[in-house]
Amino acid sequence: MNSRKFSFAVLVSFCLAAGLADAAAADPANTPASAVPAPTSSAVPQAPAPPVPGAPGQSDAVPAAQGVPGDAAAPAAADDEPFVPIDPQVAIQKANAYFNNVTTMVGDFVQISGDRRSEGKIYVQKPGKLRFEYADPASLDIIADGSTVAVIDRQQRSDPEFYFIWQTPLKFLLQDKIDLAKDVSVVGVTSDPNTVTITVEDKQTFGGTSTIKLMFNPAPFQLKQWDVTDPQGNETLVSLFNLDFTDVPDPNLFKITQNRLEDTDSRRLNQSN
Repeated sequence: MNSRKFSFAVLVSFCLAAGLADAAAADPANTPASAVPAPTSSAVPQAPAPPVPGAPGQSDAVPAAQGVPGDAAAPAAADDEPFVPIDPQVAIQKANAYFNNVTTMVGDFVQISGDRRSEGKIYVQKPGKLRFEYADPASLDIIADGSTVAVIDRQQRSDPEFYFIWQTPLKFLLQDKIDLAKDVSVVGVTSDPNTVTITVEDKQTFGGTSTIKLMFNPAPFQLKQWDVTDPQGNETLVSLFNLDFTDVPDPNLFKITQNRLEDTDSRRLNQSN
């Protein structure tokens, strides 16, 4: 399988789904805790595994994030207090507020697609700029510079593959302002004491309609995972952790070159004239 096709699944598997393995990633509600192990590469600091909703004996509380936007943590509910599902409109409003309040993000990610697992760093600078930097043994960078998304293999001599941002589901991370009810089709909202899940369909993505499950920690209301099913039925789960909303990424991280990279250090990308 082409490694770039696998990697672009982190953009939610739509654009290059044809090369993905037939095995679908497990639904987060049924994923064992061991399925999302802590990063082991020296490129990503050691950290506890990202919480997986419904994992036996594991809390869904995400690791502490710096400068977390959105709601303050709510007091713990009494053991005998019945759980009341969140109102769907309230959940959508909270999600919109979360996305619209985030202007920068730096953190770690773990990606599972079928039987394949990868990890790395994520950098976001709104509007429009994002970088997924995969740790070894993967050799890929996915970079959005404000208008274009490039999939770059640091080892192969093939040219980068380019897409417009609107062809990918990145809008929920990259638009300056987003309204989920208007920008995508919300098809469901569910909640339990540990997770609020908003399921949306995006018909503008490359290759056809894709379904995205956005999973939030209830308090503070913070994105912790997304699960994407592409038009071919392939599923990709991305978990975020060690998030920092105060660190401003280096602008050079979002520069794209249209020429072959002779220097494989992905942090030295230069803007092509």
